[in-house]
Amino acid sequence: MQGATTAESVDSRAPLAERMRPRSLDEFIGQEHLLGPGKLLARALQTKQLPSLILWGPPGTGKTTLAKILATQMGARFAALSAVTAGVKEVRAAISDAEYERARGGRTILFLDEIHRFNKAQQDALLPHVEHGTVILIGATTENPSFEVNAALLSRCRVVTLSSLGDAQLGELLSRALEDKDRGLGAKNLVLSDEARDFLAAHSGGDARRALGVLEVAAHHASQRDEEGRRLIDRQTVEEALQRKVLLYDKSGDEHYNVVSAFIKSLRGSDPDAAVYWMTRMLEAGEDPLFVLRRMVIFAAEDIGVADPRALQIAMAATEAVRFIGLPEGTLPMSEAAIYLALAPKSNSAITTYQAAKQAVGKFGALPVPLHLRNAPTKLMRNLGYGNEYKYPHDFSGHHVAEQYLPDALADATFYQPSTSGYEKTLGERLRYLRGQSGLSDDKKTSAQPEIPASMRDHVDGKH
Repeated sequence: MQGATTAESVDSRAPLAERMRPRSLDEFIGQEHLLGPGKLLARALQTKQLPSLILWGPPGTGKTTLAKILATQMGARFAALSAVTAGVKEVRAAISDAEYERARGGRTILFLDEIHRFNKAQQDALLPHVEHGTVILIGATTENPSFEVNAALLSRCRVVTLSSLGDAQLGELLSRALEDKDRGLGAKNLVLSDEARDFLAAHSGGDARRALGVLEVAAHHASQRDEEGRRLIDRQTVEEALQRKVLLYDKSGDEHYNVVSAFIKSLRGSDPDAAVYWMTRMLEAGEDPLFVLRRMVIFAAEDIGVADPRALQIAMAATEAVRFIGLPEGTLPMSEAAIYLALAPKSNSAITTYQAAKQAVGKFGALPVPLHLRNAPTKLMRNLGYGNEYKYPHDFSGHHVAEQYLPDALADATFYQPSTSGYEKTLGERLRYLRGQSGLSDDKKTSAQPEIPASMRDHVDGKH
């Protein structure tokens, strides 16, 4: 824990990103949607009424820095804990200090980094103190608070989203670091070429910490000099310092679901280029190929279905191929399957039919099975009428006979509405013929098509 100060000493041994950490709102770059005139945090600072906050955003967007600046602007004591190392004991000690500060008329901002790593009991320990105003809680997380923060605690905080920095903003930070002689690299006689600046900004993933870290490494290795004798950081030097762009893809984080969502939507949108790109993003970032293949198998049934029944076969074949040969060769059948799924005719009748049937089950409950459809293994059951007058389709011409298979209350309901896409058009024609044979044309049956929930339109392993 530490108290808030208006000026901090600079440790020359600290990483450049730490030395260049903004000390005031004037130095802070980005997040104008929160700090601009009339925006949430600007209003809170103006009125000195700062609510408890959950700062949600990617790495390097200034969550910790913003919390420190807010404490300074509010004239509050700043206490910092990391959920990685702190437990209930540390939280209680911080609360005790905050109570002492409050008794003296002061306020405490308790900053909890990586709040998503706290378990339920640890988060629950904060509730009464946030509710009673003992502390103003500022939690920082890279994970979606809706999934990682208790609902009770979440209801007592305002969730604010921090955005990745743009290339221009990162370029400004890099220039500032090169010019600052006290905290930055200004005393090292360095110059960053425009091409190198643009390249580094574009390959930092919106992460200020990463951009400054790479710049520091590049500065150490710069040996070429320009016409004025300054050490030149050119694109080649930056590339060597960068080595390889670290893909923004945390297999347990929110960005993981963003990339998977983009993959599914590209398949659904019949764009093989985009589908294979997002698939490659996942695989190159170390994703389990079987996770990707599970999504493809589900997609084949959910979004293609009987419009092209081969799609499910191909997705399953790709799954078995990857299990058989592994990676990297397994990327070939995966790419083949992704291309096929993207270009296959689409129909979501599998999901609409299931949802319609599910709604009927929910509305009517466990309707009795019609007697003629019941199993009749005993004489008593047969005497009760079980199985009586059942018509065996194979005893009739065309292996079909008009019959009622739904409960009486749903006798005229229809859950399946075939599309005219691909092979399903043929199935639809046969269905119309069979319904005609049964004396139930499409216009006589009751449509039961549901609104598909968003969670089913774009579900990803139960999280989205």
